[in-house]
Amino acid sequence: MSTDIAIVGAGYVGLPLAVEFARAGRTVVCIEADPRKVEAIGRGESYVEDVPAADLAALVEAGTLSATEDFAAVADADAVLICLPTPLSRNREPDLSIVTAATQEIARHLRAGQLVVLESTTYPGTTRDVLRPVLETGGLIAGKDFHLAMSPERIDPGRTDYTIRTTPKVVGGLTPACLDRALEAGRRQAADHLRRRADRVVGAAGVDPLR
Repeated sequence: MSTDIAIVGAGYVGLPLAVEFARAGRTVVCIEADPRKVEAIGRGESYVEDVPAADLAALVEAGTLSATEDFAAVADADAVLICLPTPLSRNREPDLSIVTAATQEIARHLRAGQLVVLESTTYPGTTRDVLRPVLETGGLIAGKDFHLAMSPERIDPGRTDYTIRTTPKVVGGLTPACLDRALEAGRRQAADHLRRRADRVVGAAGVDPLR
């Protein structure tokens, strides 16, 4: 079954993002390692402050939002958004072990034409120097066979003045075409308020901004 978006990581970043896309009528699947979260989503029960349970339940019932532990769902999605935690290490640097492990799984199911976007908070160069080599292990080339971009999350849980609906984001692409594809995804696969946000985005392709 074809899916518009696969969101890897259904935490305080991934689940609100999934809900916003699903509200716009896009089909979204959350890929989540924690079976308790997968089961909660399936029951329409929210565990994230910014996601009202009633909204989540309605989307699940409508069939526009679902959750699974199986990375095979990546193959059916047009776009894959990585929204995983990067806790600080002992050296006060982002620990990329969770992101890297998930990227290895994504690479197993990656197909030509897909868009992969890193939303996790990390240091400059992560998308290009860490994710890209892993994603290319299956033989597909980033910027040629699939699109690769970054758009670091800017969610501050609990805030009502700056929310996922109102906060502008920075987007960078491995190539200008990758940037265009990421911006197109934001405009075509989101509700009107997200399209307005995408119109205010800062496109950084060509300035070597990839994270």
